[in-house]
Amino acid sequence: MTLPAAGVGGAISSVEDGLALYRQMLLIRRFEDTVQMLFQRGEVHGTTHLYSGQEAVAVGVSSVLGEHDRVAGTYRGHGHALALGVEPQALLDELLGRATGVCGGRAGSMNVIDIEHRLMGCYGIVGGSIAAATGAALALKRDGGVAVAYFGDGATNQGYFAECLNFAKTMALPVVYVCENNLYGEFTPWENVTAGQIESRPEALGIEAQTVDGNDVWTVAEAAREAVDAARANNAPRFIHALTYRYVGHSRSDPGAYRKPGELDAWRDRDPLKIARTRMTDELSVPGERFDEIDASVEQEIEQLIESGLAAPYPTPGPARQFKD
Repeated sequence: MTLPAAGVGGAISSVEDGLALYRQMLLIRRFEDTVQMLFQRGEVHGTTHLYSGQEAVAVGVSSVLGEHDRVAGTYRGHGHALALGVEPQALLDELLGRATGVCGGRAGSMNVIDIEHRLMGCYGIVGGSIAAATGAALALKRDGGVAVAYFGDGATNQGYFAECLNFAKTMALPVVYVCENNLYGEFTPWENVTAGQIESRPEALGIEAQTVDGNDVWTVAEAAREAVDAARANNAPRFIHALTYRYVGHSRSDPGAYRKPGELDAWRDRDPLKIARTRMTDELSVPGERFDEIDASVEQEIEQLIESGLAAPYPTPGPARQFKD
């Protein structure tokens, strides 16, 4: 698969809106850097799956969602959560296992839920988000809401995928399926295990699908707005195939040695943050000082998150569950 064409993207609505999207993506990037650092220090337990490099997808999609909409994320869900407005402190505290975490320190990295911020959950089961969003769409159909499911390219080969998309089409459900194709299912190139083109699968069921540059936040937002509006107005599923790339391994134990020579460097040239800065500079003449101010602000916020998170209390152990015969 070739990289998306440079310089092709959706319209930037305004300087301030664009800078807000840039800040949100940068916060996710620095948050993930921090999680990796704390994990290596032994402060974050279990495993982690970082969203570094894919920020434009979640930020672009979340920018067009309304208060009645709901989202199902993946085990790579820190970015999904932050893009929806989940408090960074509460999320970091959760990963640190603290009582002040968004789930009381008991969900860890892969299973975060924050209903207040429209996050139904992040799912460790590959394809689980597809089923969750499809089910939620049954209820949302009655109040004008739309469900969004994020999933990777590997999930398109799971049984959930075909069954849920077929169900959503036949039941006319307001759900948007967002495939974040970062080229690898764990350590395996997607084209080695996936026949045909991913977007052709929903199209075979009569579901409109679109492949977009997943590293340009405005391109993603434009496609998402069209898909969400159509799903809401017509009670019909839509599909977005976002081409993107993760800059880190699948999880903490993966050094990424399977990458093709030069591949990582090529995708770093298409970094979502770099694209955002370049487009806003070229198209809106935003001076570099504005970005520098945001960079400093995010860095200060991250430092405060670390300090507060490490000082937060651990949950108080509850009594052992009693089971009746």
